[in-house]
Amino acid sequence: MRVLSVVLAGGSGSRLWPLSRHTFPTPFMKLGGAPLLQQAIERGQACGTRDLMVVTNKDHVFLARSVLRQMTAAPDATLLLEPQGRNTAPAIALAALQCIQQLGGDTVMLVLPADHLIPDVDAFAASARPAFDLAAQGSLVVFGISPTTPDTHVDYVEVAQVSREAQPATGFVQTPDLATAQACLATGRHYWNSGIFCFTADAIVAAFEQHAPAVLAAARQALGSSRTAGDAIEFDAATFGLQPDVGLDEAVIAKANNVQLVPASFGWSDVGSWPAVANAHASDASGNTLPADAISIDTTGTHVHIESHGPKLVATVGIHDLVIVDTPDALLVAHKDSAQKVQDVVQDLRARSHEVVHLPATVHRPWGTYASLKEEDGYKVKRITVKPGESLSLQYHHQRAEHWVVVRGTAIVQIGEVEHRTLPGEYRYIPLQEKHRLTNIGQDELVLVEVQCGGYLGEDDIVRLADTYGRA
Repeated sequence: MRVLSVVLAGGSGSRLWPLSRHTFPTPFMKLGGAPLLQQAIERGQACGTRDLMVVTNKDHVFLARSVLRQMTAAPDATLLLEPQGRNTAPAIALAALQCIQQLGGDTVMLVLPADHLIPDVDAFAASARPAFDLAAQGSLVVFGISPTTPDTHVDYVEVAQVSREAQPATGFVQTPDLATAQACLATGRHYWNSGIFCFTADAIVAAFEQHAPAVLAAARQALGSSRTAGDAIEFDAATFGLQPDVGLDEAVIAKANNVQLVPASFGWSDVGSWPAVANAHASDASGNTLPADAISIDTTGTHVHIESHGPKLVATVGIHDLVIVDTPDALLVAHKDSAQKVQDVVQDLRARSHEVVHLPATVHRPWGTYASLKEEDGYKVKRITVKPGESLSLQYHHQRAEHWVVVRGTAIVQIGEVEHRTLPGEYRYIPLQEKHRLTNIGQDELVLVEVQCGGYLGEDDIVRLADTYGRA
Protein backbone atom coordinates (compact mmCIF):
# COMPACT_ATOMS: atom_id res chain seq x y z
CA MET A 1 0.00 0.00 0.00
CA ARG A 2 1.42 3.37 -1.03
CA VAL A 3 0.53 6.28 1.26
CA LEU A 4 0.91 9.97 0.47
CA SER A 5 0.94 12.59 3.21
CA VAL A 6 -0.97 15.69 2.11
CA VAL A 7 -0.15 18.51 4.51
CA LEU A 8 -2.44 21.54 4.42
CA ALA A 9 -0.33 24.57 5.35
CA GLY A 10 -2.57 27.45 4.33
CA GLY A 11 -4.76 29.76 6.36
CA SER A 12 -4.04 33.02 8.12
CA GLY A 13 -4.22 31.91 11.76
CA SER A 14 -5.95 35.14 12.78
CA ARG A 15 -7.04 33.64 16.12
CA LEU A 16 -3.37 33.41 17.15
CA TRP A 17 -2.53 37.05 16.45
CA PRO A 18 -0.18 38.76 17.28
CA LEU A 19 2.21 35.80 16.94
CA SER A 20 0.62 34.58 13.71
CA ARG A 21 0.51 37.11 10.87
CA HIS A 22 -0.57 37.10 7.23
CA THR A 23 3.02 36.65 6.03
CA PHE A 24 3.92 34.20 8.80
CA PRO A 25 0.82 32.08 9.56
CA THR A 26 0.24 29.35 12.13
CA PRO A 27 1.84 26.36 10.28
CA PHE A 28 5.25 28.02 10.53
CA MET A 29 5.02 28.92 14.21
CA LYS A 30 7.17 26.98 16.65
CA LEU A 31 5.03 25.30 19.30
CA GLY A 32 6.18 22.25 21.18
CA GLY A 33 9.79 22.69 20.01
CA ALA A 34 9.38 22.68 16.22
CA PRO A 35 7.33 24.40 13.50
CA LEU A 36 3.84 22.94 13.27
CA LEU A 37 4.43 22.14 9.59
CA GLN A 38 7.45 20.03 10.52
CA GLN A 39 5.43 18.21 13.16
CA ALA A 40 2.72 17.37 10.63
CA ILE A 41 5.27 16.02 8.16
CA GLU A 42 6.91 13.91 10.87
CA ARG A 43 3.47 12.62 11.89
CA GLY A 44 3.04 11.22 8.40
CA GLN A 45 6.55 9.77 8.40
CA ALA A 46 5.78 7.96 11.66
CA CYS A 47 2.96 6.21 9.78
CA GLY A 48 5.41 5.01 7.14
CA THR A 49 4.37 7.40 4.37
CA ARG A 50 6.84 7.46 1.48
CA ASP A 51 5.63 10.55 -0.34
CA LEU A 52 4.75 14.11 0.66
CA MET A 53 2.63 16.86 -0.83
CA VAL A 54 2.35 20.28 0.84
CA VAL A 55 -0.42 22.70 -0.07
CA THR A 56 0.50 26.26 0.86
CA ASN A 57 0.26 29.85 -0.35
CA LYS A 58 2.78 30.79 -3.04
CA ASP A 59 4.02 33.64 -0.83
CA HIS A 60 4.99 31.09 1.83
CA VAL A 61 6.90 28.67 -0.39
CA PHE A 62 10.28 29.78 0.95
CA LEU A 63 9.02 29.21 4.51
CA ALA A 64 7.92 25.68 3.60
CA ARG A 65 11.24 24.95 1.90
CA SER A 66 13.11 26.32 4.90
CA VAL A 67 11.25 23.92 7.20
CA LEU A 68 12.03 21.00 4.90
CA ARG A 69 15.72 21.94 4.67
CA GLN A 70 16.05 22.06 8.45
CA MET A 71 14.60 18.57 8.93
CA THR A 72 17.15 15.79 9.38
CA ALA A 73 15.23 13.29 7.24
CA ALA A 74 12.76 15.27 5.17
CA PRO A 75 11.10 13.38 2.31
CA ASP A 76 11.05 14.77 -1.22
CA ALA A 77 8.00 17.00 -1.47
CA THR A 78 5.69 18.28 -4.16
CA LEU A 79 4.51 21.80 -3.31
CA LEU A 80 1.09 22.96 -4.52
CA LEU A 81 1.27 26.76 -4.42
CA GLU A 82 -2.07 28.52 -4.06
CA PRO A 83 -2.18 32.14 -5.28
CA GLN A 84 -5.00 32.73 -2.78
CA GLY A 85 -6.82 30.78 -0.09
CA ARG A 86 -9.66 28.57 -1.27
CA ASN A 87 -10.47 26.36 1.74
CA THR A 88 -9.94 22.62 2.11
CA ALA A 89 -12.22 21.16 -0.57
CA PRO A 90 -10.39 22.73 -3.55
CA ALA A 91 -7.01 22.04 -1.93
CA ILE A 92 -7.80 18.35 -1.50
CA ALA A 93 -9.36 18.06 -4.96
CA LEU A 94 -6.17 19.48 -6.50
CA ALA A 95 -4.00 17.17 -4.39
CA ALA A 96 -6.07 14.13 -5.38
CA LEU A 97 -5.91 14.92 -9.10
CA GLN A 98 -2.16 15.49 -8.88
CA CYS A 99 -1.76 12.28 -6.86
CA ILE A 100 -3.52 10.28 -9.60
CA GLN A 101 -1.15 11.72 -12.21
CA GLN A 102 1.95 11.29 -10.10
CA LEU A 103 1.43 8.10 -8.08
CA GLY A 104 -1.80 6.44 -9.19
CA GLY A 105 -5.42 6.50 -8.08
CA ASP A 106 -5.07 3.64 -5.59
CA THR A 107 -2.63 5.69 -3.49
CA VAL A 108 -3.94 6.32 0.04
CA MET A 109 -3.93 10.02 0.92
CA LEU A 110 -3.42 10.94 4.58
CA VAL A 111 -4.60 14.55 4.92
CA LEU A 112 -2.86 16.37 7.76
CA PRO A 113 -3.63 19.99 8.71
CA ALA A 114 -0.44 21.80 9.73
CA ASP A 115 -2.04 23.59 12.67
CA HIS A 116 -2.43 20.65 15.05
CA LEU A 117 -0.50 19.60 18.12
CA ILE A 118 -0.37 15.82 18.66
CA PRO A 119 2.39 15.07 21.16
CA ASP A 120 2.22 11.25 20.96
CA VAL A 121 3.28 10.44 17.39
CA ASP A 122 3.31 6.68 18.05
CA ALA A 123 -0.30 6.78 19.24
CA PHE A 124 -1.23 8.68 16.10
CA ALA A 125 0.46 6.06 13.93
CA ALA A 126 -1.44 3.31 15.77
CA SER A 127 -4.75 5.04 14.94
CA ALA A 128 -3.70 5.57 11.34
CA ARG A 129 -3.15 1.88 10.57
CA PRO A 130 -6.83 0.87 10.60
CA ALA A 131 -7.64 4.08 8.71
CA PHE A 132 -5.29 3.04 5.92
CA ASP A 133 -6.98 -0.35 5.64
CA LEU A 134 -10.46 1.20 5.49
CA ALA A 135 -9.32 3.75 2.91
CA ALA A 136 -7.80 1.01 0.74
CA GLN A 137 -11.25 -0.65 0.76
CA GLY A 138 -12.89 2.52 -0.62
CA SER A 139 -14.04 4.34 2.52
CA LEU A 140 -13.65 8.02 3.30
CA VAL A 141 -12.13 8.04 6.78
CA VAL A 142 -12.33 10.82 9.35
CA PHE A 143 -10.47 10.75 12.65
CA GLY A 144 -12.77 11.49 15.59
CA ILE A 145 -11.76 13.08 18.89
CA SER A 146 -13.68 12.32 22.09
CA PRO A 147 -15.24 15.70 23.04
CA THR A 148 -14.47 17.18 26.44
CA THR A 149 -16.47 20.43 26.21
CA PRO A 150 -19.39 21.75 24.13
CA ASP A 151 -17.02 23.50 21.75
CA THR A 152 -18.81 25.64 19.16
CA HIS A 153 -15.76 26.06 16.93
CA VAL A 154 -15.46 22.45 15.77
CA ASP A 155 -17.68 20.11 13.73
CA TYR A 156 -19.25 17.01 15.27
CA VAL A 157 -19.57 13.53 13.78
CA GLU A 158 -22.35 11.22 14.98
CA VAL A 159 -22.03 7.44 15.25
CA ALA A 160 -24.39 4.71 16.44
CA GLN A 161 -22.48 4.16 19.68
CA VAL A 162 -19.16 5.41 21.01
CA SER A 163 -16.61 2.63 20.66
CA ARG A 164 -12.89 2.01 20.44
CA GLU A 165 -13.42 0.51 17.01
CA ALA A 166 -13.95 2.20 13.66
CA GLN A 167 -17.58 2.48 12.57
CA PRO A 168 -19.75 4.23 9.98
CA ALA A 169 -20.56 7.89 10.51
CA THR A 170 -24.32 8.44 10.74
CA GLY A 171 -24.57 12.22 10.89
CA PHE A 172 -22.70 15.53 10.92
CA VAL A 173 -23.19 18.79 12.80
CA GLN A 174 -21.17 21.71 11.52
CA THR A 175 -20.03 24.54 13.86
CA PRO A 176 -23.07 24.32 16.15
CA ASP A 177 -24.39 26.94 18.53
CA LEU A 178 -23.87 26.32 22.24
CA ALA A 179 -27.21 24.58 22.81
CA THR A 180 -26.61 22.20 19.89
CA ALA A 181 -23.05 21.48 21.03
CA GLN A 182 -24.34 20.70 24.53
CA ALA A 183 -26.95 18.37 23.04
CA CYS A 184 -24.26 16.58 21.01
CA LEU A 185 -22.22 16.08 24.15
CA ALA A 186 -25.25 14.78 26.06
CA THR A 187 -26.05 12.04 23.53
CA GLY A 188 -22.70 10.32 23.97
CA ARG A 189 -22.77 9.48 20.27
CA HIS A 190 -20.69 12.34 18.91
CA TYR A 191 -17.02 12.96 18.24
CA TRP A 192 -15.22 16.13 17.31
CA ASN A 193 -14.17 16.11 13.69
CA SER A 194 -10.39 16.47 13.83
CA GLY A 195 -10.04 17.56 10.20
CA ILE A 196 -7.64 14.65 9.60
CA PHE A 197 -8.82 12.44 6.71
CA CYS A 198 -7.77 9.32 4.87
CA PHE A 199 -8.94 7.97 1.51
CA THR A 200 -7.60 6.86 -1.83
CA ALA A 201 -7.25 9.47 -4.54
CA ASP A 202 -9.79 7.60 -6.69
CA ALA A 203 -12.33 7.42 -3.84
CA ILE A 204 -12.24 11.13 -3.01
CA VAL A 205 -12.38 12.11 -6.70
CA ALA A 206 -15.46 9.86 -7.10
CA ALA A 207 -17.01 11.53 -4.05
CA PHE A 208 -16.38 14.96 -5.57
CA GLU A 209 -17.95 13.78 -8.83
CA GLN A 210 -21.08 12.74 -6.97
CA HIS A 211 -21.45 15.45 -4.33
CA ALA A 212 -19.44 18.49 -5.46
CA PRO A 213 -18.88 18.30 -9.22
CA ALA A 214 -18.32 22.07 -9.49
CA VAL A 215 -15.37 21.84 -7.10
CA LEU A 216 -13.83 19.01 -9.09
CA ALA A 217 -14.39 20.69 -12.45
CA ALA A 218 -12.75 23.91 -11.21
CA ALA A 219 -9.83 21.95 -9.76
CA ARG A 220 -9.30 20.16 -13.08
CA GLN A 221 -9.29 23.50 -14.87
CA ALA A 222 -6.83 24.99 -12.35
CA LEU A 223 -4.50 22.00 -12.61
CA GLY A 224 -4.75 22.00 -16.40
CA SER A 225 -3.48 25.58 -16.60
CA SER A 226 -0.80 25.10 -13.92
CA ARG A 227 2.96 25.30 -14.41
CA THR A 228 5.52 22.94 -12.88
CA ALA A 229 8.80 24.49 -11.74
CA GLY A 230 11.11 22.04 -9.96
CA ASP A 231 9.38 20.77 -6.82
CA ALA A 232 6.48 23.24 -7.15
CA ILE A 233 3.21 23.40 -9.07
CA GLU A 234 2.12 27.00 -9.62
CA PHE A 235 -1.46 27.91 -10.55
CA ASP A 236 -2.78 30.66 -12.76
CA ALA A 237 -4.43 33.16 -10.39
CA ALA A 238 -7.50 33.82 -12.55
CA THR A 239 -8.27 30.14 -13.12
CA PHE A 240 -7.50 29.20 -9.54
CA GLY A 241 -9.86 31.91 -8.27
CA LEU A 242 -12.82 30.24 -10.01
CA GLN A 243 -12.77 27.45 -7.42
CA PRO A 244 -15.53 27.54 -4.81
CA ASP A 245 -14.45 28.59 -1.31
CA VAL A 246 -15.81 25.59 0.61
CA GLY A 247 -14.54 23.09 3.15
CA LEU A 248 -14.25 19.36 2.47
CA ASP A 249 -16.75 18.51 5.20
CA GLU A 250 -19.49 20.66 3.73
CA ALA A 251 -18.75 19.77 0.11
CA VAL A 252 -18.32 16.00 0.43
CA ILE A 253 -17.92 14.34 3.82
CA ALA A 254 -21.31 15.35 5.27
CA LYS A 255 -23.06 14.07 2.12
CA ALA A 256 -21.25 10.79 1.43
CA ASN A 257 -22.58 7.41 2.59
CA ASN A 258 -19.21 5.66 2.77
CA VAL A 259 -17.66 7.65 5.63
CA GLN A 260 -16.00 5.71 8.43
CA LEU A 261 -14.92 7.25 11.74
CA VAL A 262 -11.72 6.07 13.41
CA PRO A 263 -11.64 7.09 17.09
CA ALA A 264 -8.40 8.80 18.03
CA SER A 265 -6.20 7.18 20.64
CA PHE A 266 -3.97 10.25 20.79
CA GLY A 267 -4.06 13.66 22.44
CA TRP A 268 -5.07 16.41 20.03
CA SER A 269 -5.32 20.17 19.86
CA ASP A 270 -6.09 22.22 16.78
CA VAL A 271 -4.28 25.21 18.37
CA GLY A 272 -7.05 27.36 16.96
CA SER A 273 -7.05 29.74 19.91
CA TRP A 274 -4.70 30.93 22.64
CA PRO A 275 -6.44 28.84 25.34
CA ALA A 276 -5.85 25.79 23.12
CA VAL A 277 -2.17 26.73 22.90
CA ALA A 278 -2.07 27.09 26.69
CA ASN A 279 -3.65 23.65 27.12
CA ALA A 280 -0.89 22.18 24.98
CA HIS A 281 1.74 23.33 27.50
CA ALA A 282 2.51 21.87 30.91
CA SER A 283 1.06 24.14 33.60
CA ASP A 284 2.32 24.96 37.09
CA ALA A 285 0.43 24.23 40.29
CA SER A 286 -1.76 27.32 39.75
CA GLY A 287 -2.71 26.38 36.20
CA ASN A 288 -0.38 28.95 34.65
CA THR A 289 1.69 28.46 31.51
CA LEU A 290 4.44 31.04 31.82
CA PRO A 291 8.05 31.57 30.72
CA ALA A 292 10.51 29.75 32.96
CA ASP A 293 11.91 32.92 34.52
CA ALA A 294 8.55 34.69 34.98
CA ILE A 295 7.45 35.92 38.40
CA SER A 296 3.81 35.22 39.25
CA ILE A 297 2.08 36.43 42.39
CA ASP A 298 -1.60 35.70 43.06
CA THR A 299 -1.92 34.51 39.45
CA THR A 300 -3.96 31.54 38.23
CA GLY A 301 -4.93 30.01 34.90
CA THR A 302 -2.89 32.53 32.92
CA HIS A 303 -0.87 32.00 29.74
CA VAL A 304 2.02 34.29 28.84
CA HIS A 305 3.97 34.18 25.59
CA ILE A 306 6.87 36.55 24.93
CA GLU A 307 8.62 37.28 21.63
CA SER A 308 11.34 39.87 22.21
CA HIS A 309 14.45 41.14 20.45
CA GLY A 310 16.25 40.89 23.79
CA PRO A 311 15.80 39.47 27.29
CA LYS A 312 12.54 40.51 28.94
CA LEU A 313 11.41 39.69 32.47
CA VAL A 314 7.67 39.15 32.95
CA ALA A 315 5.85 39.57 36.27
CA THR A 316 2.12 39.01 36.84
CA VAL A 317 0.27 40.09 39.96
CA GLY A 318 -3.35 39.46 40.89
CA ILE A 319 -4.61 38.25 37.52
CA HIS A 320 -6.63 35.19 36.61
CA ASP A 321 -7.53 33.29 33.43
CA LEU A 322 -5.82 35.73 31.08
CA VAL A 323 -3.84 35.35 27.86
CA ILE A 324 -0.93 37.76 27.49
CA VAL A 325 1.03 37.68 24.24
CA ASP A 326 3.81 40.23 23.90
CA THR A 327 5.72 40.76 20.64
CA PRO A 328 8.07 43.64 19.81
CA ASP A 329 5.33 45.48 17.89
CA ALA A 330 2.06 44.36 19.50
CA LEU A 331 0.62 43.35 22.88
CA LEU A 332 -2.48 41.22 23.39
CA VAL A 333 -4.24 40.97 26.76
CA ALA A 334 -7.43 38.90 26.69
CA HIS A 335 -9.59 36.87 29.03
CA LYS A 336 -9.56 33.20 28.05
CA ASP A 337 -13.35 33.22 27.79
CA SER A 338 -13.12 35.91 25.08
CA ALA A 339 -10.02 34.65 23.26
CA GLN A 340 -11.97 33.79 20.09
CA LYS A 341 -12.67 37.51 19.68
CA VAL A 342 -9.03 38.04 18.74
CA GLN A 343 -10.32 37.61 15.18
CA ASP A 344 -12.34 40.79 15.69
CA VAL A 345 -9.11 42.62 16.55
CA VAL A 346 -7.56 41.38 13.32
CA GLN A 347 -10.60 42.51 11.32
CA ASP A 348 -10.36 45.96 12.90
CA LEU A 349 -6.65 46.17 12.06
CA ARG A 350 -7.33 45.14 8.48
CA ALA A 351 -9.96 47.86 8.18
CA ARG A 352 -7.31 50.34 9.29
CA SER A 353 -4.78 48.85 6.82
CA HIS A 354 -2.41 48.40 9.76
CA GLU A 355 0.74 46.51 8.81
CA VAL A 356 0.89 44.76 12.20
CA VAL A 357 -1.69 42.28 10.91
CA HIS A 358 0.46 41.41 7.90
CA LEU A 359 4.12 41.52 8.95
CA PRO A 360 5.58 39.91 12.08
CA ALA A 361 8.16 41.72 14.18
CA THR A 362 10.80 39.54 12.54
CA VAL A 363 9.99 39.41 8.84
CA HIS A 364 11.07 36.29 6.95
CA ARG A 365 12.34 36.55 3.39
CA PRO A 366 13.82 33.91 1.03
CA TRP A 367 17.31 35.21 1.85
CA GLY A 368 16.90 35.55 5.64
CA THR A 369 15.15 37.93 8.04
CA TYR A 370 14.90 41.54 9.10
CA ALA A 371 13.58 43.10 12.29
CA SER A 372 12.99 46.75 13.12
CA LEU A 373 14.63 47.54 16.47
CA LYS A 374 13.92 51.26 16.71
CA GLU A 375 12.15 53.90 14.63
CA GLU A 376 11.68 57.64 15.13
CA ASP A 377 11.33 60.61 12.79
CA GLY A 378 14.20 60.55 10.34
CA TYR A 379 15.77 57.18 11.18
CA LYS A 380 15.15 53.46 11.62
CA VAL A 381 17.43 50.75 13.04
CA LYS A 382 17.17 47.18 11.74
CA ARG A 383 18.79 43.82 12.39
CA ILE A 384 19.26 41.86 9.16
CA THR A 385 20.28 38.22 8.80
CA VAL A 386 21.31 36.55 5.54
CA LYS A 387 21.61 32.81 5.03
CA PRO A 388 24.90 31.36 3.70
CA GLY A 389 25.17 31.82 -0.05
CA GLU A 390 22.12 34.07 -0.27
CA SER A 391 21.86 37.73 -1.29
CA LEU A 392 19.41 40.60 -1.24
CA SER A 393 18.25 42.15 -4.50
CA LEU A 394 20.34 44.74 -6.33
CA GLN A 395 18.36 47.85 -5.43
CA TYR A 396 18.28 51.53 -4.61
CA HIS A 397 16.08 53.89 -2.58
CA HIS A 398 14.65 57.27 -3.57
CA GLN A 399 14.28 58.73 -0.09
CA ARG A 400 16.81 57.18 2.27
CA ALA A 401 20.50 56.53 2.75
CA GLU A 402 21.74 53.52 4.70
CA HIS A 403 24.60 52.74 7.06
CA TRP A 404 25.65 49.09 7.41
CA VAL A 405 27.77 47.45 10.10
CA VAL A 406 28.52 43.73 9.86
CA VAL A 407 28.47 42.16 13.33
CA ARG A 408 28.78 38.48 12.36
CA GLY A 409 29.87 36.63 9.24
CA THR A 410 31.50 37.71 5.99
CA ALA A 411 29.73 39.90 3.45
CA ILE A 412 30.20 41.26 -0.01
CA VAL A 413 28.68 44.74 -0.08
CA GLN A 414 28.20 46.10 -3.59
CA ILE A 415 27.93 49.91 -3.76
CA GLY A 416 27.59 51.22 -7.28
CA GLU A 417 29.91 49.10 -9.42
CA VAL A 418 32.37 48.31 -6.60
CA GLU A 419 32.21 45.22 -4.37
CA HIS A 420 33.62 45.46 -0.84
CA ARG A 421 34.54 42.42 1.26
CA THR A 422 33.21 43.36 4.71
CA LEU A 423 34.08 41.63 8.00
CA PRO A 424 32.63 41.94 11.53
CA GLY A 425 33.04 45.46 12.90
CA GLU A 426 33.46 47.03 9.47
CA TYR A 427 31.12 49.74 8.16
CA ARG A 428 29.73 50.69 4.75
CA TYR A 429 27.73 53.77 3.71
CA ILE A 430 25.13 53.58 0.93
CA PRO A 431 24.23 57.05 -0.35
CA LEU A 432 20.74 58.10 -1.42
CA GLN A 433 19.72 56.58 -4.79
CA GLU A 434 22.95 54.52 -5.08
CA LYS A 435 22.46 50.94 -6.21
CA HIS A 436 23.65 48.35 -3.71
CA ARG A 437 23.51 44.69 -2.80
CA LEU A 438 24.34 42.52 0.22
CA THR A 439 25.63 38.93 -0.17
CA ASN A 440 26.68 36.37 2.44
CA ILE A 441 29.83 34.64 1.16
CA GLY A 442 30.57 32.85 4.44
CA GLN A 443 29.57 29.44 5.77
CA ASP A 444 27.56 30.86 8.67
CA GLU A 445 24.65 33.25 9.03
CA LEU A 446 25.49 36.88 8.29
CA VAL A 447 24.20 39.44 10.81
CA LEU A 448 24.12 43.14 9.95
CA VAL A 449 22.90 46.26 11.77
CA GLU A 450 21.37 48.78 9.38
CA VAL A 451 20.57 52.42 10.14
CA GLN A 452 18.27 54.10 7.63
CA CYS A 453 18.23 57.91 7.44
CA GLY A 454 15.70 59.89 5.45
CA GLY A 455 12.34 61.60 5.32
CA TYR A 456 10.47 58.40 4.35
CA LEU A 457 11.44 54.94 5.59
CA GLY A 458 8.66 52.71 4.26
CA GLU A 459 9.36 49.22 2.90
CA ASP A 460 7.88 50.22 -0.45
CA ASP A 461 10.78 52.60 -1.18
CA ILE A 462 12.73 49.84 -2.91
CA VAL A 463 13.54 49.81 -6.62
CA ARG A 464 14.84 46.35 -7.52
CA LEU A 465 17.20 46.17 -10.47
CA ALA A 466 18.00 42.44 -10.26
CA ASP A 467 16.79 39.73 -7.91
CA THR A 468 17.60 36.05 -7.42
CA TYR A 469 14.02 35.35 -6.33
CA GLY A 470 12.20 36.89 -9.30
CA ARG A 471 10.90 39.99 -7.51
CA ALA A 472 12.53 42.58 -9.81
